[in-house]
Amino acid sequence: MKKASLAVLGILVIAAGAALLMAQDKSKMVLKAGDEVFACNCGPSCPCMTLSRKEGACACGNPLAKAKVKSVGEDTAVLVIGGKEQTFKTVGKFMCACGPECKCDTISQSPGKCACGV
Repeated sequence: MKKASLAVLGILVIAAGAALLMAQDKSKMVLKAGDEVFACNCGPSCPCMTLSRKEGACACGNPLAKAKVKSVGEDTAVLVIGGKEQTFKTVGKFMCACGPECKCDTISQSPGKCACGV
């Protein structure tokens, strides 16, 4: 009985660890130069810094703008939005919770709705 309990506990720990790793993957947007994404267009003073692969609204409520990735650094990306460059974090404090089938990859530095509406 004790061995069975330990086995079940071990499986639960492994499952929890796997769930945590999957959640962490959603917090990072992997980009490369030339990619087109949607980004907050409020300017560098806006704290939301929302990025998404899908058109929608950013965490601050304004529409996301189409942007092109100019360069990528460690946990940052320089985007060109309307002819102006702006640096965004590629690791979000908040991320879309729409599930694994959703491919919007929305991340933000402020809480708010996901570009896909979740």
